[in-house]
Amino acid sequence: MFGKTPHGTDGVDKDVRRSIRVGEVPVPELLPDEVLVQVMASAINFNTVWTAMFEPIPSFAFLERLGRTDPRHDLPTHVLGSDASGVVVATGEAVRHWRPGQKVVTTPAYVDSQDPITHHDSMLAADLRAWGFETNFGGLAEYAVVKATQLLPKPTHLTWEEAACSMLCASTAYRMLVSDNGARMKQGDVVLIWGATGGLGSYGVQLVRNGGGIPVGVVGSEAKAALLKRLGCEHVIDRSQFEHLDDEKAWRALGAEIRRLVGEDPDIVFEHTGKETFGASVYVARKGGKVVTCGSSSGYAHEYDNRHLWMKLKSIIGSHGANYQECHEVNRLIDKGMIHPTLSAVYPLEETAQAARAVQTNRHVGKVGVLVQAEREGLGVDDPAKRARIGEERLRLFR
Repeated sequence: MFGKTPHGTDGVDKDVRRSIRVGEVPVPELLPDEVLVQVMASAINFNTVWTAMFEPIPSFAFLERLGRTDPRHDLPTHVLGSDASGVVVATGEAVRHWRPGQKVVTTPAYVDSQDPITHHDSMLAADLRAWGFETNFGGLAEYAVVKATQLLPKPTHLTWEEAACSMLCASTAYRMLVSDNGARMKQGDVVLIWGATGGLGSYGVQLVRNGGGIPVGVVGSEAKAALLKRLGCEHVIDRSQFEHLDDEKAWRALGAEIRRLVGEDPDIVFEHTGKETFGASVYVARKGGKVVTCGSSSGYAHEYDNRHLWMKLKSIIGSHGANYQECHEVNRLIDKGMIHPTLSAVYPLEETAQAARAVQTNRHVGKVGVLVQAEREGLGVDDPAKRARIGEERLRLFR
């Protein structure tokens, strides 16, 4: 959780360790459609960093707004976390498909299932919220409160910490690339992936390879390039070759490098870095190609040359999170051993602030996990034979 005192101003390092603290808060009473989960492990996402930096707006504004209809959330503390694995310990009276004792992973979309649009695509719901970011009682706690429609079975071959690190990023990447709501990647598509060893990018690379596409990963160091090749991404671009991507000369050089590697321009550009890269993304996408974006970690105010969009019939697709069915699909791929966790480091709950700082300062690859009620790493595997078939090397590649 973290307390209601912002630190830092523009131009000053807004160190998340000043805001994130560990302490006790009461467990709320469950509503009829909610489930109480004993959290075994959780993970850091960039929305955890945003919250602790009070950017783009303080998340207490989200809690105050939600508190108008559900006062439990409007508190002077915010329990963070949009990922978790654990065990169901209690259910509301309207919950039908979950019972105490079941091992689960959480999905991040917090929606009202009685809103008609959720039965088409819950990402279009008027009251869509990111659990543990725009709601209270998230996964970075010993107990979490979720809606029943946020739960999926825990993959049987994974440890608690491995299972906790995937759902937000993997499902977001799935919607961006594979879903009918995203870029609809097909076999043979060339996909440029920014931040290809990061939380989103590492799942993007796997989904492209798994679906018969050709990933071209962009990373910022030789070490990350080597890791990316071990992940199976044959074509890698070291971003340090292109120190500034703010003009067409640099964009042309990037496009030339992509064509040197794969012989053609990208069909899809996987965007989440935003301000620093968006102009380049629009430029390098092929004629009729797609830029699919889910975030702006380097800044929200994008600049690009619109001529390269309209005159070459390109499209920009906005993508946000993933609906329950999309989460189910990617969880199925993980359970089948076709997509693997990209966990690189694990911190105890008491060091959550330090874990978030590692993500804030980009001193990580893949996902950073947090061990909560699991006594130690390596617990929670229910199918060791399946784990052995998949192989420790693949499952622990980012460790």
